[in-house]
Amino acid sequence: MPLNKDALGTKTDEFTYEVEAEKTIEYAKATNEDNPAFIDEGQGGGVIAPPVFAVVPAWTASGAAMSAVVPPPDFLRLVHGEQDITYFTPVRPGDTLTSVAEIVSVEEKATGETATARITTTNQDGEKTTVQDMTIFIRGGGGGARPPKEPEPDRGEPDVTVTQKVDEDQTFRYAKASGDHNPIHQDENVAKAAGLPGIINHGLCTMAFTSKAAIDNLCGGDPNRLRRLKVRFSKPVLPGQEITSKFWKTGESDGVTTYAFETFNPDGAAVIKDGIVEVAS
Repeated sequence: MPLNKDALGTKTDEFTYEVEAEKTIEYAKATNEDNPAFIDEGQGGGVIAPPVFAVVPAWTASGAAMSAVVPPPDFLRLVHGEQDITYFTPVRPGDTLTSVAEIVSVEEKATGETATARITTTNQDGEKTTVQDMTIFIRGGGGGARPPKEPEPDRGEPDVTVTQKVDEDQTFRYAKASGDHNPIHQDENVAKAAGLPGIINHGLCTMAFTSKAAIDNLCGGDPNRLRRLKVRFSKPVLPGQEITSKFWKTGESDGVTTYAFETFNPDGAAVIKDGIVEVAS
């Protein structure tokens, strides 16, 4: 069934979320974060939520938006295509967050269809914390020929290269911390029935790994300098694998430095493409 284009422009109700230190710290540890800003409650000012935790309070709103555009039979063909998060105000334990999602794009591609929900989250003071675009892809169908593959840009040697290890139990820890219990991340048989080689890492967990790489190596360890993180998921990551992220500086304007990045598995295949990081001076 085609996506419901009549849902374009519709907004969800408001959904609220109470932020607790226990939950933000659990999320940090589930993504192998060791930055004191996220896990050390004894530091001055207390902890803040790690960047990709932003998806947790926005989860219900994004789900409601996608339910309006994706027919129920197509949920089994749905994959997470892209996530693009812009950061404004840090999220802290004790915050009451309100999220509203709007369907901003429904498009037909050569091999399927895409829909994008834009989720805006504000805190109890009316301050915007994040705006994030979540794009899903429905496999199969589509129209027209596949566009010609564009050559990979020659960026030269990366400015920063970071290698990280995905733990064998990563998906189980992340499922508990995030609330995303999709069985392809926890049940080998379900994953293989879906055509996967086995249990795969949550895409947003892989994204959280790249946020750590960016904060540690591009932001001087200060998460408040991270202004934007965008990824396009291109290949599954398996538990136990090492992933390597390569960052290239692409520009600087108005006190913000922009980097392009890609993340690769041990075979050299890109698992994240078209990555963007924006860092405040």
